[in-house]
Amino acid sequence: MKIYTALQRGEYHENYCEDSLYYGKYGKDKMLFAVMDGCTTAMESHFSSTLISKIIKKICLEKGYKDFVAYSHKKSSLETELKSIMSDLMQELKTIKNQLLLDTKELLTTLLLLLVDQTTNEGILLAIGDGFVNINGTITDLEQDNKPDYLGFHCNDDFETFYTSQKQITPINTISDITIATDGIFTFESFSKNKTDEDLNCIDYLTKNKAQEESNEMLTLKLKFIENQLGKKPTDDFTMIRIIK
Repeated sequence: MKIYTALQRGEYHENYCEDSLYYGKYGKDKMLFAVMDGCTTAMESHFSSTLISKIIKKICLEKGYKDFVAYSHKKSSLETELKSIMSDLMQELKTIKNQLLLDTKELLTTLLLLLVDQTTNEGILLAIGDGFVNINGTITDLEQDNKPDYLGFHCNDDFETFYTSQKQITPINTISDITIATDGIFTFESFSKNKTDEDLNCIDYLTKNKAQEESNEMLTLKLKFIENQLGKKPTDDFTMIRIIK
């Protein structure tokens, strides 16, 4: 499994990139991937997206310790594991909100969470808020009319009610070429003259084209080509993870 990542501050954001990402091992045979997009009109949105990535990292590390100490041959379904991750995440977020006396506006971030079983080559995706997904060539725009849901809205919700209400949960039967990204991927605009005769579709180039996949910096190289040769850059913060099996 090859994993590629990209994170770039949007041209219209002067101070901070409000996106964040994380990926890491979850237990013995699973990987967890996440991209977050802080709400620009909220308070210090770079904080909320980064905070969620740190909580997810903690959850992954604790899962590794638990599996090491209490090894069991019993295997839970991906759906069960995903629900457990979200339960831990919301509990941690609620605790931190109370400890730091945070305002809800300081915790507004979207979340795309992908859990992959490396032994079965299956996955499950949860999306809270808007974003972009390419599952083995099929693109889905998770558009919510620019009024996306945010994790911070649900800190005080009953978890079972919150989780049951999630409509954007997608099982994935086969992991072949998967991309999860924030909606900044839709915002590439021209800032200088195109130096080539090519008129590439930036989204397809980043999420479908496999040129330079032998390099760990594939996405960085593609973004450099888009900027230096096509003259295009994202106006909104842009984060993506691409997984090629």
